[in-house]
Amino acid sequence: MAYVIIWEFRVRSGMQKRFEEAYGSHGQWVGLFEQDPAYIRTDLIQDVREASRYLTLDFWASEAAYEAFRESRKDEYKGIDAGCEQMTEAEREVGRFSGFHGDDPAAVWRRGYAPLDGA
Repeated sequence: MAYVIIWEFRVRSGMQKRFEEAYGSHGQWVGLFEQDPAYIRTDLIQDVREASRYLTLDFWASEAAYEAFRESRKDEYKGIDAGCEQMTEAEREVGRFSGFHGDDPAAVWRRGYAPLDGA
């Protein structure tokens, strides 16, 4: 079973490429998250009708693992977050989800879309 945190972002005009680089599979956030063995993956998707709207789906082994990571890396987390704020007009946590089963917990999400960065 995986734990997934979904964030919605409204990206400022002209900042889409920079945003995609920071939040994509080779970006700053993934670089930080990959330092924890409980991190599984991040998918970045873009709304097909509203190009400035993106979602990130951060997959973790469990809620406890994610919370422990955030607490242990809070200064780095805040630093990256502060650096990325200028790219967005709005940011909100959509929700936290669990219940994916099988060998690849991200497979359910991949059925309906292809992530922007080809992951």
